[in-house]
Amino acid sequence: MADIVKGMKRTLLLAFALVLPISACGAPATVQAQRLMIPSPTGPHPVGTVSVHLVDQSRQDPWTKSGAKRELMVSLWYPAKDVRNHKVAPWLPKAAAERYLEDNGLKPGSVLLDTTHGHEGAPVDQGLGKLPVILYSPGANASRAYGTGVVEELASRGYVVVTVDHTYDAAVVEFPDGRVETGPELTDFAKAVEVRVADVRFVLDQLPTLDKAHVFDLQRIGMFGHSLGGAATSSAMYADKRIRAGLGLDGAVFGKVAQSGLDRPYLVVDTGGKGGMSTNPALRTFWDGLRGWRLNLTLKGAAHNSFGDDVMLIPMAAKPLGLSKTELEEVVGTIPAERALAFQKAYPLAFFDLHLRKQKEPLLDGPSPAFPEVAYRR
Repeated sequence: MADIVKGMKRTLLLAFALVLPISACGAPATVQAQRLMIPSPTGPHPVGTVSVHLVDQSRQDPWTKSGAKRELMVSLWYPAKDVRNHKVAPWLPKAAAERYLEDNGLKPGSVLLDTTHGHEGAPVDQGLGKLPVILYSPGANASRAYGTGVVEELASRGYVVVTVDHTYDAAVVEFPDGRVETGPELTDFAKAVEVRVADVRFVLDQLPTLDKAHVFDLQRIGMFGHSLGGAATSSAMYADKRIRAGLGLDGAVFGKVAQSGLDRPYLVVDTGGKGGMSTNPALRTFWDGLRGWRLNLTLKGAAHNSFGDDVMLIPMAAKPLGLSKTELEEVVGTIPAERALAFQKAYPLAFFDLHLRKQKEPLLDGPSPAFPEVAYRR
């Protein structure tokens, strides 16, 4: 896991450097601001979003010695009724983006992180009735923004998705008063998972208050995450029965759930690499302990950062950063970006449609000719 997190730190630089203009010789040209663009969601509904500041008055922040209460930033993504006159939300808010660029050696304004497909404050489409809710936890030293592409897809298909930044574990978090909080490179992963589980349970407690339009179906809650976010997903399910189904994208497993397993649906997605089922004893033990619906999907040719927004961006940075083919493949694998993106749009949606909406999903029954790079194991 330590190697994975170090790779994630380098990936932050890649994600931004790749959108800088490149000269004919392959070196960076004169800096000209460009936008990081996320592929459009394919669902029938426009997407609304809102960011919310939460304070857990019952808990002191475990990462600081100040005695301050635990603070979180979350974003709600949902199908919107009308997005006219509602501007699109930034990938990262302004101060967070500037700090992010600074921490990665890029000048302020050299890259614009001001574009998503979520319209800030747009009204939710109440005509769709009660909507299932999905929580998203990102990887270590990452940001809730990293799952934007998958999250927007789910929201466009009629889900409410709550993305969580785990303060001081996340790369950068901006609060409404303008504070920007970062944290040191994470090393205590077991503690981080415990903190994340407490964060998730607190967010679950807040869902009735967050549901201003009274559309959340609190009997249909799922969760997914990447890397450490996958570990947070399985551990949160172990701790809280309100989460009915979970999905880990190349995620680790920590704590009691590794030995005890789960009695609810769980989808293990791995790459066949260092942290995959074939080489991770803890993950195999967890798999053997899954007593409900279970499926292991291996995305052939993928690497740890083939999941999330990075996958379509990092390969473009190889030349300006002088990244060798071997180094690039260690980060995003050999799978073409469009295939990794297709996987991200199709499989999480199918999983949650099956288990939260009870819809038949042939895609999960066995190998699909539409996805020859996906191996199935039950």
